[in-house]
Amino acid sequence: MVKVFIDGEAGTTGLQIRERLEGRRDLELVSIDPTKRKDSDERKRLLNGADVVILCLPDEAAKEAVALIENEAVKVIDASTAHRVAPGWTYGFPEMCKDQRAKIAASKRVSNPGCYPTGFVALVRPLVEAGLLPRDWPLSVNAVSGYSGGGKAMIAEFEDEASPAFTRVPYRIYAMGQKHKHVPEMQKYAELARAPAFAPSVGRFYNGMIVEVPLSLSALLANPKLADVHAALARAYEGERFVEVASIEEASALKTLDPEGLNGTNKLRLFVFGHDEEARLVALLDNLGKGASGAAVQNLNIMLALDEGAGLS
Repeated sequence: MVKVFIDGEAGTTGLQIRERLEGRRDLELVSIDPTKRKDSDERKRLLNGADVVILCLPDEAAKEAVALIENEAVKVIDASTAHRVAPGWTYGFPEMCKDQRAKIAASKRVSNPGCYPTGFVALVRPLVEAGLLPRDWPLSVNAVSGYSGGGKAMIAEFEDEASPAFTRVPYRIYAMGQKHKHVPEMQKYAELARAPAFAPSVGRFYNGMIVEVPLSLSALLANPKLADVHAALARAYEGERFVEVASIEEASALKTLDPEGLNGTNKLRLFVFGHDEEARLVALLDNLGKGASGAAVQNLNIMLALDEGAGLS
């Protein structure tokens, strides 16, 4: 039986991964004694004794954990930002391109994608590859996430009845200095020559996410129509289990979109709104599902040559 050690299982992502894996009969979950969480020798023993290690830690702690692994057979999935653009690490977005799943299967070091980049890359990369969108095009991305994406501190703030966020804040913007740790992976894996302008916000709901990319079709040299954009996305994800593209007819019939619409799933749903002059590309996902714990479990299954959907129903 495959031994899996979740380093950082007490955190939001770690708890969700453990919950998805607990009922599995093909895996053995290994846990550290809570009294020994700061015992580096015990952590090192568990890190080197597992078949697969899933890191749910802050960036620096994730780097330290990797440095403790001396057993070359140990496979690692890192849910932090630490290794997403690092050499030697495979980006854990299986649907990103046709050979990405095979790269994950062959890798011993996989970096789980960020929740915002999952939506952005899914919308943009197929258009770049299809020649509809120049690599140096000045893109912007607007997004709203549930407050669970901010970790324990933000969760406590939004759920504390004494906090202004509990009663008065429907949503708020952040990262106004235009520096966000997700931007480098957005640029790299969407295959862009310049970084997008990123405008994130957090809403007063626990989990769920909408990522939007506005696109002026009439300004593009390729002069694509709305149907061309939709067709490129539909081709890119044809036959995929967890990524789907809504039809133009379905999208045009919608009056609104609920950011909590895919909560509890590992699904990513893409929409193409607008007309032949202006498009509004939208990705809907659970920031704790396909944006975090669900993606980690999917990558685990691929790395172990198991049913990709195990634990993700």
